[in-house]
Amino acid sequence: MIEPEESLRSRRTFIKSALAGAAGTLMADIDKHAAHAYAGAQEKRQGSNVSQLGLSEASQLVRSKKVSPVELTHECLSRIERLNPRLNAFITVTADSALAEARQAEAEIQRDRWRGPLHGIPIALKDLVDSAGVRTTAASGVFKDRVPTEDAEIVRRLKAAGAVFLGKLNLHEFAYGGSSVISYFGPVHNPWNFNYSSGGSSGGSAAAVAARLCYGAIGSDTGGSIRQPASYCGIVGLKPTYGRVSTSGVIPLSWSLDHLGPMTRTATDAALMLQVIAGYDAEDTASIDVPVPNYTATIAAATSSLRVGIPRAYFYEALHPEIQVAMEAALLVLKKLTGTQRDIAPLATNDTYSSVMDPYVTILRAEAYAYHKEYVSKSPELYQAQTIKRIQAGTDITTSGYIQARLQLEKIRRSFSRVFGTVDLLITPTACIPPFAIADLLADPNALREKELLMLRNTRPFNILGLPTVSVPCGFTRADLPIGMQITGPPGGEATVLRLAYAYEQATEWHKREPNLG
Repeated sequence: MIEPEESLRSRRTFIKSALAGAAGTLMADIDKHAAHAYAGAQEKRQGSNVSQLGLSEASQLVRSKKVSPVELTHECLSRIERLNPRLNAFITVTADSALAEARQAEAEIQRDRWRGPLHGIPIALKDLVDSAGVRTTAASGVFKDRVPTEDAEIVRRLKAAGAVFLGKLNLHEFAYGGSSVISYFGPVHNPWNFNYSSGGSSGGSAAAVAARLCYGAIGSDTGGSIRQPASYCGIVGLKPTYGRVSTSGVIPLSWSLDHLGPMTRTATDAALMLQVIAGYDAEDTASIDVPVPNYTATIAAATSSLRVGIPRAYFYEALHPEIQVAMEAALLVLKKLTGTQRDIAPLATNDTYSSVMDPYVTILRAEAYAYHKEYVSKSPELYQAQTIKRIQAGTDITTSGYIQARLQLEKIRRSFSRVFGTVDLLITPTACIPPFAIADLLADPNALREKELLMLRNTRPFNILGLPTVSVPCGFTRADLPIGMQITGPPGGEATVLRLAYAYEQATEWHKREPNLG
């Protein structure tokens, strides 16, 4: 898989010198906090390979010509070759084109034609994001040979930024599930324990980032499919405001609920990726035409004035005891970082969450069936049994029921701004339980959906609300499985969400832990 390079030895010389003391080089578009974090990590990282660098750290070294994009890409491809047979995170690996893109990035940077923080950085795409000339399967036999002729809008933006594409990542078939155990290509395994689910549906994206197979990944989130697997794999996963990132050219699950966002190792890395993919797209009817702020410019700003709300009703109910302990500890840290912290009233109307989830279920089923109707009628045998069962549930949705649900959705999203009149951010556990073992999920197909919905319980409300929400690592279970915390802001509040996520990272060590993969 990994082709030799004549200049590999010289690039390794670059790595050796860079890891020994390149902390003084700063990127103009990355704030001083990134350089400080890099400098603090150097002593531990001397003599280690470049896979241990975060995206922002690698980007600084690439721009300063002290690390080659080709070396970064070789390292990622080597780790994919060694670890993917156990993780099953990648469906398609584009080694040849990735190396070609890395060489091009290296040549451009050598000529001082640096395009920005993602230039020369190896990333990967969830396999429902179209990429011209590379098969996009949605982890289904229906599309196992599908090769798009055009890039999705976010792929065009990432290409313009000079990113290097390593390939396409495994997922729950057609993103219709929260475990990533239902895939034409087999289940995704959790890097922290191969016997456990990585979460879903962006399970391959989360596993690949956690296992250092790439420096960042794109995920999609319809009911928690970025944040829940990010929590279960110990990484950062950001679901932006609905419409902030274009979904043009992405295989949909539910047009009204789908979000795309970055999955990375740190909040700073997420900010760098979001900066590239956010923005108005006239081809996407859900796209919002509002300015995109400079996310890295404010990420290290003070958080002492922020007002934090704790919606304990629903989100803190029936928590696994070890998640409860981790969240209480996290809230104590946040209390020191912010201005005020207080419990707030339940978020949903009528003090119940059925008023939120009823339209969610109706819309999800109706829109999923609308997209798949033709494929189901022609080739039902190409779907996994659990997926086609979920899709066919949409046949029971009436036109009037769907229209009423869409009206409820718009009312809920418009009225929710009242919550942010008294608080700036909301803090909740990402998941109320740890991930299930893969064997347990597959043991009883009839119980699979119930278990997935339990894992997605705390993430789904924020899809119907369309709010920006990030999951950050905040602890571990006794079984050494990661625990995540959600930080949610008002519409368009990604910068504030990322600012508190970054502050929490600086005050804790959870995001620095790595799975032991041998």
